[in-house]
Formats: sequence, C-alpha cells, structure tokens
Amino acid sequence: MPLLGADMDRGKILEWRKQVGDPIARGEIVALVDTDKAEIEVESFTPGVLEAILVGVGETVPVGTPIARIAGAEARGAPAPAPTPAPAPTPAALPPKPAVAPKPVSPLPPSPPRIAGERVRASPLARRVAAERGVDLTRVRGTGTDGTITRDDVERAAVPAAPTPATSPAPVRDRAAAMRSAIASAMERANREIPHYYIETRVDLARAQRWLAEQNAMRPIAERILPAALFVKALALAAREVPELNGFWRDGGFVPADGVHVGLIVSLRHGGLLAPALRDASDKTLAELMADLRDVVARARAGKLRSSEVAGATISLTNLGDQGAERVYGVIMPPQVALVGFGRVLDQPVAVDGLVGVHPCVDVTLAGDHRASDGHRGGRFLAALARRLQAPEQL
Repeated sequence: MPLLGADMDRGKILEWRKQVGDPIARGEIVALVDTDKAEIEVESFTPGVLEAILVGVGETVPVGTPIARIAGAEARGAPAPAPTPAPAPTPAALPPKPAVAPKPVSPLPPSPPRIAGERVRASPLARRVAAERGVDLTRVRGTGTDGTITRDDVERAAVPAAPTPATSPAPVRDRAAAMRSAIASAMERANREIPHYYIETRVDLARAQRWLAEQNAMRPIAERILPAALFVKALALAAREVPELNGFWRDGGFVPADGVHVGLIVSLRHGGLLAPALRDASDKTLAELMADLRDVVARARAGKLRSSEVAGATISLTNLGDQGAERVYGVIMPPQVALVGFGRVLDQPVAVDGLVGVHPCVDVTLAGDHRASDGHRGGRFLAALARRLQAPEQL
C-alpha cells in the first residue's frame, strides 16, 4: 500500500484495474485506492507481469503492506508450462474468484433488482454520487472487480432526480469528517516534530501584471495565463537556486530532491485539502504550467488523482489571495521542509527612484524547517523568488 500523502496511514482497495497474468507498463494504473481524503489511482513503478493480488477488493491495510506481486520484465519471456494464450499463475497466487465474471456495462437500462438481502458492492465515491443523484444502487450493475459498482456505473444509471434531504448530506459529512481528521493528524505531527520559522517579504507585481496583460492579449481566452502560474514558476526557480528548501527530512537528516515538484494545495468543494504535485515545475514554460494547473485542480476536485501526483511534492505552495487573506502562515507538510504562502494582491504605496506611487503588491511568506535551513537561507530564497517575479519575461 503506497503512501499517498503525509497524513495517510492506511488505504482500502476499491478496484483492481489489472488481473493476474496481465502485462503492466511502468506508470500504468493498476488499482484504485480509497484514503481518508480521496480515491487515488495507483500506478506501477516497475514494468512486468502481475503475478499475484495479495489484498482483495474491500480490504483495508496499513501503508507499506504488500498489495500485489509483479514479476520482473524477464518473466514475460519465460516459456509457458502449457500452450495457453496467457501466463498460468500458481493456485496460491490467484485471488478469490467470483462465482460469475462481471460483464461489461451496456447502454441499456440497469439490471433487475438484486435478490433481497444481497449486499451491494460499491466504492465510497459511487455511494456518495448515488446519494447525490438519487440512484438506487440495488438496480445498478457493477463493472468493477467482483461486480463492484464504480462512479462511472452510477453516472450511467443516473436519472434526473434531486437527492432527498434525508440521504444527500450524510455521505458528504462522513467523507469530510474523515478528511478533516486526517488533516488534523498530519498538522498535529508537523507542529510537534518540525521547528518552524517564518519570514515574509512584499513583492511589487506592477511589471509582472503589465507583462501578463500584454501576453494574454495575444492568446485565446482558454489559453490565457493566470498569476498563479507565475507564482509557481518563480517559486520553482527560487527552490532550484536555494536547494536547502527543496527536499525532505528523513531519518534525522535532509535529503535533497532530484527535481522541483511543487505541491499545490487545493481546497475541495465539500471541505478539506489535497496537495497534488506539479512535477518538474522549474523546467516547464508558463503555458505548460498553466495547462497543468487547470488539469490537476479539476482532477483533484473530481477525485481523479494518481498516486505519483499526491506523493511526489518537494515543496508546497498555498494561495489564499482569492479568499481575501492578505497573507498566510502555513504549516509544513512532512517530510517536506518548506511551504510558501501567497496572499491577496493589493495596491500599496511603493517608492521607486525616490518617488512614491501606488503599485499592485503581494505578501509572500515562507515557513521553513529549522533542522534543514535557517532564516539566512530562507531570506535568500524569498529574495530569489521576488527577483524572478519582477522579471516575468525570464520565467
């Protein structure tokens, strides 16, 4: 069971996307896992053949528990013991076999009601969507492993009926409560274990806003760049320049990251937070970062993130400016060692060449881990970030 976020201690298998004997490519999705925060698609970090499924659908296991066994690439070329079209796994490697193999869902109306008393297999997200859309799960045919009902099954069977007050809020509260508990646990650990220090600076955005307006005037509306993309790129370049803030605190020491993967803290519609990673942010153009931003925020709020996106951030960014907060003092997400906060862009008096004018400015804060860096390095980081934002054409 992979670690899908610092606040995760266990996960539940909702669906296996691969079966025993299937070939698997590196990065291919093999399973769907439910955490306290979201349903995450788990990717394989190695190529090979799925040799055994060790944790069945519906089972909850701690992080670090083996959930499957993948034979190495050499297994693909091994001679088969019998002339069969697919590899023949040993009996011990086979998962419990359903009595009837699940059939693909059809565009026809849902299947007839199940036998009275029969337990309905459905993922938590499918149950929530069913409650919101007014779908009777007993009349939905599941296409997941062992006939488990997935969100797609529910959406195909949905009818235009408003959810009743008695059923709609309950699943939302259950998921929100679990997420809030997970966030509280992670932040409690962070405040207990990490000696935070905080510094801040004010950045003049007049030049950046003028440059952005000129660039966007030449772009289609759907491809325009928002200030958030500038913030991400400037942060990433500053983290590359001051690497002590980009990495992890593990086993009593600092481990520098091999790239700058910015964790973007995203607020969810029903409450709670996720922090998917924008990978290799320092090497991407603003247009590429803007496309990544739109994509990852939409999928985070739809519950469609992948394991590599929720566990790979090397430094985090939170932006509460659109909520009216002038500045934000964040809590570092372990095992990272820094978090950067952007506040609201406000008109402020600024002295330029001995003259005072009114410019758009943003207050930027840094929460640093004193075990890995100090205020001197943190100050260099904020200075580098401000310098980048004031030269937007170089981002």
